[in-house]
Amino acid sequence: MKIGLVGLGKMGKNMRTRLQRAGIEVVGYDTNPDVSDVKDYAALVEALPAPRVVWVMVPAGKITDSVIDSLEGVLESGDLVIDGGNTKWLDDERHAVQLDAKGISFMDAGVSGGVWGLDNGYGLMVGGSEDQVQRVMPVFDALRPEGPREEGFVHAGPAGMGHYTKMVHNGIEYAIMQAYAEGYELLHASEKKIDVAGTFKAWQRGTVIRSWLLELMVRALDEDTEFHEIDGYVDDSGEGRWTLEEAIDKAVPMPAISAAIFARFVSRQDQSPAMKAVAALRNQFGGHAVKAAEAGEAQHVAPTDDDPS
Repeated sequence: MKIGLVGLGKMGKNMRTRLQRAGIEVVGYDTNPDVSDVKDYAALVEALPAPRVVWVMVPAGKITDSVIDSLEGVLESGDLVIDGGNTKWLDDERHAVQLDAKGISFMDAGVSGGVWGLDNGYGLMVGGSEDQVQRVMPVFDALRPEGPREEGFVHAGPAGMGHYTKMVHNGIEYAIMQAYAEGYELLHASEKKIDVAGTFKAWQRGTVIRSWLLELMVRALDEDTEFHEIDGYVDDSGEGRWTLEEAIDKAVPMPAISAAIFARFVSRQDQSPAMKAVAALRNQFGGHAVKAAEAGEAQHVAPTDDDPS
């Protein structure tokens, strides 16, 4: 099988490598000529056999819109576009209608796994028609974690529902990270000199709060127990806000997730040990930029392992 991949950043280049390991041929296009296999969209389409499959892995919003517009101009009826970024699900529905007018199918894929997905696999939440999902199942099987398909992949529903479920996933993620961070701050505030790093490490086995995020918290504490090198500023990439917007529209109470999002807003005003913990966790799982504590300038701090970021 041979597919195109637009966007070879932190996630995209790792996904290309994982696909290639599974025997899938990938033709990559990126605006950075040093990592791109072809010079433009026309060359990308020319390099792929019809009917073509092109996976888009670029930032949500205007950049994704621009890529969809460009692909619409060069792809043909019967081709398929998969948006694997963090696009808002309403934009997916718009893109599906836009491409359908030319006979081009559209699918959205919520992708979780961050910089660790290369070796661990990516959790996939897909929206689109059943026939198109089956058409590219070898791609999904190559990207998802090893084990039963249903434990790392879901065909969530029609176009847009992949990113809708990923949106809810990220809202839950906000709340879990905030809970760990608040626990860290309370332990840190104790006058009894608690072994905070050791406590989190002990929670990894046999406790009901064990998780991959907990393992990443332990990793972050091993690197900097007091988070001296991290500023307490925590950004948000949009999905949490969209989750709350949808919850308000559907009258679904989300006190934990809403509190976690508002806590991030607080982090942009005052220093907080809890917010330093959240910033450290975001860097651990996704390679997201953090601010240096003294300089106050955003800088990328990559996880210290062999996995490229």
